[in-house]
Amino acid sequence: MGREPLIGLVGKPSSGKSTTLNSLTDATSKSVGKIRAPQFKASSSRTPPSFTTIDPQRAIGYLQIDCACKRHNVSNRCKPNYGSCIDGRRSVPIELLDVAGLVPGAHEGKGLGNRFLDDLRHADALVHVVDVSGTTDAEGKATRGYDPSQDIVWLRSEIVQWIRGNLMTKWGSIKRRHIAVKATAVETLQGQFSGYGSTSNVIARTLDKLALKEPLEHWSDETIDKVVNAFTDEKFPTVIALNKIDHADADKNISKIAKMQDPKSIVLCSAISEVFLRKLAKQGFIRYTEGSDFLDTREDLIADGDPEGGGLKEMDEKLKSRIENLKDMVLYRFGSTGVVQVLSRAAELLGLVPVFPVKNVSSFSSGASGSNAVFRDCILVKKNSTVADAAKKIIGDAPLAYVEGIGGVRVSEDDLVAIGKNDILSFKVGRA
Repeated sequence: MGREPLIGLVGKPSSGKSTTLNSLTDATSKSVGKIRAPQFKASSSRTPPSFTTIDPQRAIGYLQIDCACKRHNVSNRCKPNYGSCIDGRRSVPIELLDVAGLVPGAHEGKGLGNRFLDDLRHADALVHVVDVSGTTDAEGKATRGYDPSQDIVWLRSEIVQWIRGNLMTKWGSIKRRHIAVKATAVETLQGQFSGYGSTSNVIARTLDKLALKEPLEHWSDETIDKVVNAFTDEKFPTVIALNKIDHADADKNISKIAKMQDPKSIVLCSAISEVFLRKLAKQGFIRYTEGSDFLDTREDLIADGDPEGGGLKEMDEKLKSRIENLKDMVLYRFGSTGVVQVLSRAAELLGLVPVFPVKNVSSFSSGASGSNAVFRDCILVKKNSTVADAAKKIIGDAPLAYVEGIGGVRVSEDDLVAIGKNDILSFKVGRA
């Protein structure tokens, strides 16, 4: 079976990674203290100790996509086996990896850095959670006025130096073997980078972008640096999640970072606000959909003509005040808490394509006896995946007779899958 996409969460201690993980899942990551309502104050009086998360934690997040049921006007019958689908907006499970906080010098082992970096080897994309408030320094200790743009620079440098260091420790023997077996640069580098979950295609794209003319055995240190940097960009596309946007000092830091980084890689978020809103929704105080730009309270629903207020609980004045602050400082100002957009942006960087395997391409059913439910399953495949790639991920090594697409038309195993094209498929097992 094909491996599921894996999104790694990275960042320094106290950047809000564990809270971000909680906001993306229903998990409760080990963290210091209880989740509290955002206070929107200019400073923090308490700092959690570094390395709250020690062992990497895997969890399931939910990527928001447009479901095929909406395209075919059958949303009322869409009942996913995993996740949910509400009015054609589907939550698809995706695996997340939360790694303990990295600090400068991690590639040399500082703060157990080598171990933490090693945990990221098989991530397909990274989410770098940055404390944009500037209230924690490079090691996660309490401060004021820190420049968080530095975190983006040094963390990427740690990953690059880790990869380069691993390569250079045996560069001499790598070159000798490369010459002896008359290998291509792609073959030799794949032999070294396969441990990072790389493929020959990743290596080929890396070298194509650089358009190198000199043979590998003559590469200078400068050339090797270029190769490692390009490989890092190709293998670990990164979303920069600027967290704690509700803080008073965040604006100036956001402006500075926006001028330094590709705007497409940046997402503004307040993970603690999302966790807080989901908690209140579960407790029955508000009506709120994950990642939404608005919420309803009992008073809102009564004002809209529902005398029962939707069955929501009454809030005391303190809680009402916090909700209003959160609306003003996050939802109204930024359009949402941003956390749902974090995964969406990671999926965009990877070019993930949702594929809907069905038993019957006319009714879109799974074939379950007595069920009229449609599009029960959805998997995510990487860009440029073929129908054969999707088949292997869904049915493994079972013999494939043929594949049907919409209208019962047979689809070639070599055809590419894309949104709206070859993304609803029926795999017929057996000998052709």
